[in-house]
Amino acid sequence: MDNVILTTAAERSAAINIGGKEYELVLTTRATKAIAGRYGGLENLGEKLMKSENFEMALDEIVWLLTLLANQSVLIHNLKNKDTPQELLTEDEVELLTSPLDLAAYKNAITEAMFKGTKRNVESEDETSLKNAQVE
Repeated sequence: MDNVILTTAAERSAAINIGGKEYELVLTTRATKAIAGRYGGLENLGEKLMKSENFEMALDEIVWLLTLLANQSVLIHNLKNKDTPQELLTEDEVELLTSPLDLAAYKNAITEAMFKGTKRNVESEDETSLKNAQVE
């Protein structure tokens, strides 16, 4: 029998720093739905980013994706800590607090968060231990 193990946000995230504040990029189900709505699915994301008609559009897409993934950790925090909510990051803030060089570096963090978010962790129980377990 296989058991699916649920992961924590920290196990499926990548850390970045924007404007002196640490953010965890997290691929959640909500983020996946937003990406699917914008690109038609995760599999189309890379192709869309590489085929952007111009540099401005490519930057817009990276800023949007970065903001989306960074805000997932803020939304998770706000859900778990209703008394101490944090403000969501805006695309304008990302544009003002980063440089194109930063965005290139963040691309690796985006890739890491997406990889971790789609990775499957499955643990199998040893059948002999189940068969030999004593019932008290």
